[in-house]
Amino acid sequence: MKKYNYPIVKTLLDTDAYKLHMQQAVFFYYKNVNVVAEFICRGPNILGSYSHVLLDQINMMESLSLSNEEYLYMNSFPFFKKEYLHWLKNFRYNITQVKVNNYYGQLHIRITGLWKEVILWEVPILSLISEIFHKNHYPKVTPDIAVDYLNVKLKKFFNYTKNLDLSRLKIIDFGTRRRFSYDVQYSIIKRLKKQFPFLVGSSNYHISRILKLSPVGTQAHEWFQAHQQISSNLKHSQSLALKIWLCQYNNHLGIALTDCITMDAFLRDFNLSLSKSYQGMRHDSGDPIQWAEKALKHYTNLGIDPSTKTLLFSDNLNFKKIITLYRKFDKKINIIFGIGTKLTCDIPHVKPLNIVIKLVKCNGKPVAKISDSPGKMFCLDQEFMKSLFKAFNLPLKNIK
Repeated sequence: MKKYNYPIVKTLLDTDAYKLHMQQAVFFYYKNVNVVAEFICRGPNILGSYSHVLLDQINMMESLSLSNEEYLYMNSFPFFKKEYLHWLKNFRYNITQVKVNNYYGQLHIRITGLWKEVILWEVPILSLISEIFHKNHYPKVTPDIAVDYLNVKLKKFFNYTKNLDLSRLKIIDFGTRRRFSYDVQYSIIKRLKKQFPFLVGSSNYHISRILKLSPVGTQAHEWFQAHQQISSNLKHSQSLALKIWLCQYNNHLGIALTDCITMDAFLRDFNLSLSKSYQGMRHDSGDPIQWAEKALKHYTNLGIDPSTKTLLFSDNLNFKKIITLYRKFDKKINIIFGIGTKLTCDIPHVKPLNIVIKLVKCNGKPVAKISDSPGKMFCLDQEFMKSLFKAFNLPLKNIK
């Protein structure tokens, strides 16, 4: 097994934008909230043998801190507040929060602590697992090989779309968590920035900074999950999450994630006031065409012109899916595409990992993600899951 005597994650900003955006909101609204997060492998979990290498890398993260240059970069964005950035400059990863075990060949990870601290562990840990695994399984793969394959895909893309008006096409790199490696992600995004005019940003703050791209991201499922135990009324927890986000960011970062408790439940909570206040919605599970049609109908029924709103697609996209969705919805509403694994870990003969880290508890009580894709549903407590289904008027027959 490949050993490392150097840190793979070299900067605090080598993470997804939504983590820092959520962290600021947690910092101001939920300083003392405690959470538990756990690692989930949606395929065969044969990763236990990497636990020691992973733990070594996690220990190296203890010394990471925001540099002066990075602090000034963050301070250039109007939505970050100085009080938060000052705290972030003094932030250090607390490695005692992370427990990593090899359980009969399976990788088990549990992260416990204050939400404002735990929130930053997910993305670097997932990217570490992915890089450690892939470099051991595919040692001959280089960034040049990844870029060569990207060039093949781009040639097909341009041939396929030569008669299509792409003037409104916008694509974002969402590939940090499951990248083949940092070097592969950086090389691919650098290549796209140079030759692909439709790349408008990256979810990775570090890569955005050094390649002069726009960092993109709002909130993840954990924002809504935690509110299931923060809210005094489970039925209103999603509405509370949406309202608190607006209190923090007002006219900034206004794309709402829709599938923590299914799109249908989300739309019931996404009333006229919220629909007007948010810039748009993000898709992350279920059929994207059905989802978009529901969103369009929702805006139309509320008397909102869809052309003033944005839909961001981010579920398992590749270039072919992007063009299909672009053809169907470009004339109806503003659309953006966040492409992840199929961008930063799409290499011949390489099988990417399907791994996540999800909240399982908030303030000592269970939380859940229901989703519009059965395979993405998750909760450790069946009784709480039933309560959530009842609170949001979902059919109990869908509980596994």
